[in-house]
Amino acid sequence: MAENLIINGGNKQELYETLLPQLQSLTAGETDMVANMANVAAALKQTFGFFWVGFYVVKEEMLVLAPFQGPLACTRIRYGKGVCGTAWKEARTMVVPDVEQFPGHIACSSDSRSEIVVPVVRDGKVVAVLDIDSDNLNAFDGTDAKYLEQLCAFLPM
Repeated sequence: MAENLIINGGNKQELYETLLPQLQSLTAGETDMVANMANVAAALKQTFGFFWVGFYVVKEEMLVLAPFQGPLACTRIRYGKGVCGTAWKEARTMVVPDVEQFPGHIACSSDSRSEIVVPVVRDGKVVAVLDIDSDNLNAFDGTDAKYLEQLCAFLPM
């Protein structure tokens, strides 16, 4: 079934407050995590125009690339490596204003300038991470963290 987003503009907070209920409704009845990750990545890209939006899932002690929107990406990321691996290891959201200043940053694309990674936690374990990159410095802040954490909390996995 095709779905349409209704986004009428506004500031960042207003965009999230309009988008999240729609995503919650869209994913609530769907049990396939790949379908849910794909729709969420597409909706975030469509709404905010981020450079790259996608998921990595934990498989066999690695983060493995899952549905995404944007240019080609790293396929596997080790535990504790880069921003994604660090968010997985520490089980916390990482907001990186300038990826060049992050020790051990993994440059999947030289166009990425800032990044936010939000862990998806189920039963006390990180099962995936939501990774969003911008081609602008300082693109992410506490507003993004707050709403993306809410999104990751309700996303069926």
